Amino acid sequence: MPASEGEELSRRDFTRRMLCGGAACLVWPAAQAVEQLVTLSRSLPTKVGATSNKVCLFFKPAGGTDTICLVCPRKCKIKVGERGFCGVRENRGGKYISLVYGYPAVVRADAMEKGPFFHYLPGTKSIALGTAGCNLDCKYCQSWEFAQARPEQTDNKYLPPDSLVEQTRALGLRSITFTFSEPLACIEYVIDTAKVARATGLKVLVHTAAYGLEEPLRELCKYVSAVNVDLKGYSESFYKQITGGDMATVLAGIRTIKSSGVWLELTTLVVPGYNDDPATFAKMCQWVCSNVGRDTPLHVSRFFPQYKLRTTPPTPKETLTKLRRIGYEQGLRYVYLGNLGGDPGESTYCPQCHLRLVERIGYKVRFDGLDPRTGKCCKCGMRIPGIWQI
Repeated sequence: MPASEGEELSRRDFTRRMLCGGAACLVWPAAQAVEQLVTLSRSLPTKVGATSNKVCLFFKPAGGTDTICLVCPRKCKIKVGERGFCGVRENRGGKYISLVYGYPAVVRADAMEKGPFFHYLPGTKSIALGTAGCNLDCKYCQSWEFAQARPEQTDNKYLPPDSLVEQTRALGLRSITFTFSEPLACIEYVIDTAKVARATGLKVLVHTAAYGLEEPLRELCKYVSAVNVDLKGYSESFYKQITGGDMATVLAGIRTIKSSGVWLELTTLVVPGYNDDPATFAKMCQWVCSNVGRDTPLHVSRFFPQYKLRTTPPTPKETLTKLRRIGYEQGLRYVYLGNLGGDPGESTYCPQCHLRLVERIGYKVRFDGLDPRTGKCCKCGMRIPGIWQI
């Protein structure tokens, strides 16, 4: 675990870091872009219940006019006029239709750190958006107002891929992040946006629960640049009882994403009394090290009462600090604390010399001991995995 969180910077280290090509310059949120996005969001064509009529990519006929969805392991068999578990994909005359293509329920500018992505373009802003619908039913869902709703119930904005990319470029932002709800529920929208974005140099990122089949995950990873997966816990009983999914599918999905070559980070929201057992958490960290590598950033985030767990108290800071320490003890090199603004555990430290590399105070980010041009520690020269600038 980093030993330098509270250490003072020596004169020699200060000089060395100043010589790291401007690595200590401040990176501040783009306030003007945020104002422009607020204006943009208000100007977008908006209609409660607006839906699309896009033929889905992943389904097959099931005899007659029935269809079987092939996005997630539920493999919903759907009759004409009915929908799958996610509520946003419908059988219309034997064709499987996405109702949320180009119709996000929320659009805003967020810090990359909110993703959370700590090793991918830190300090930048991203257009973050999400549609109605999800293929899980997490009892602590943070976006339940639209993620657990049908598109007819949400205030949807018309923002097809071409317009989304155009508006992102006009705002001077470098990325688009599909988050808040499950991107697999609108996978056609994500893939088409990423295809358009790639031609312009924009990056597309997703925050997903990875509760999907291998084929759609691999297809998604052909076009996106980075993925953060919610590894919600490390027991089948937790997944079944709290999320309505299964852990084996998620672990397989994480391995699939890693093997695709895109940048991968993981997040675990720690819910008191549900997934905070130290021994179980240690086993999870061992799995991460063995299957996707010790350099995979893990975000250990604080829970706040939400949705169906409103009477569960927030995660104690002591619990998060303990679990972070366990992560390091099990071999992980980058373990972060989330939803604890200003805590030293938000910052990035060199695994070799323990120098603070990237300082984070909430969403304010400063390259401290890392040269973003080379991705190396300014003190010992260790290469730090990540995408630090483009």
